[in-house]
Formats: sequence, structure tokens, C-alpha cells
Amino acid sequence: MNKNYLRKYFIMGSQDCDRDPAILLEEALQAGITAFQYREKGKGSLTGADKVALGKKLRELCREYQVPFIINDDVHLAEILDADGIHVGQEDEGVEGIREKFPGKIIGLSISNEKELRNSPVSLVDYIGAGPVFATATKEDAKQPVGTIWIQKLRGLCADTPIVGIGGINESNAKQVIEAGASGVAVISAITKARNIREIVERL
Repeated sequence: MNKNYLRKYFIMGSQDCDRDPAILLEEALQAGITAFQYREKGKGSLTGADKVALGKKLRELCREYQVPFIINDDVHLAEILDADGIHVGQEDEGVEGIREKFPGKIIGLSISNEKELRNSPVSLVDYIGAGPVFATATKEDAKQPVGTIWIQKLRGLCADTPIVGIGGINESNAKQVIEAGASGVAVISAITKARNIREIVERL
């Protein structure tokens, strides 16, 4: 995987938007995001056919702009939508099984501490999601912030694996995450709540 895809990584589901998610995503794509993760999860999120229908719209936009389309957590949905990749956490389906099922897809794995790192098959993933770097209100079950020091430590322990920082990142603190050793930053509300998406994406 080209680590440059992680540079400006946008995560979103309909529950994060106060307007049409497809319009919002296209604005973000036009502004220069480098990867997109469809995360339809939490209070107010879509389910069933509605979730799939929105996913198809967002996937087509990503294909039009040649940006990787990644699914959060849902292996079945990744298959239905023919996603470019899937991102999982420590409590989700195991990476070994996902890699066996999807040998050619991008796989990302969230790792928040050294214990998780020791128990993770890093050799099977294309990138690591490290965080939450800062406090975040977007994810209801977010862990305690790990700070940029975890990015630095992870970079030393996994020198060849791309890392994307996530959690509480915005245009004001993204530079700290990159300087700590991350290949890129993942954001949700920094873009979904932005008054000027182009300006925010440029500043990230």
C-alpha cells in the first residue's frame, strides 16, 4: 500500500452529517482527501438496505476520484460493496481470517498500546491506525487518549508499517501527529463540521 493514501484520511457515516453525505464526501474529494472510510455506526446510523445504498453512492464517488474506499469493521459489507479495503479494531473479526478471505484488499488495524501490538499480526496488515491521539467526542466507545508519544513509539517498533493517527485530530494539531512519525491523519468532525471543507483539508 502506498503510504501517501493515508495522508488525509476521511472517515464518515450518515450519523456524522447534517446534510447529504454524498454531497459532503464529494466536496472533501474535490478538496484533496486521499482515502475514505465508510463508518456507518452509532446512534442514528443507517442499517440494512439503506446502509448498502448509501455505501454504493459513496463508493462510486471514490472511484470517480480514484481514492481508496475502505469499510469500517463490516467484512460482509466490504464484500457487497467491493471495497478497496477494510479497517478493523481489536474487538472485530481477526486479521488472519480477513486476509485469507481478501488477499488483495487493503487491511488496517487499530492498535492503542504495546499489549495490543504484541497480540496483533502486524505483518498481515497494510497500515496501523494509532489512537485516539487526542480526546474525541465522535466515537462513543473511544479509549483514553494515547498522545503523540504512542505514534513515536509505534514508529520505532514498526519502522516499515505505515501509521495513521486518529482521534481528536484537526487542522490545528495535525502537524504534531505527522512530526511524531505518522504517515497521515484520519479525521471525522474536522471535515463534517467544517464551514469551508477545502480550507480545512488544505490545512490538514
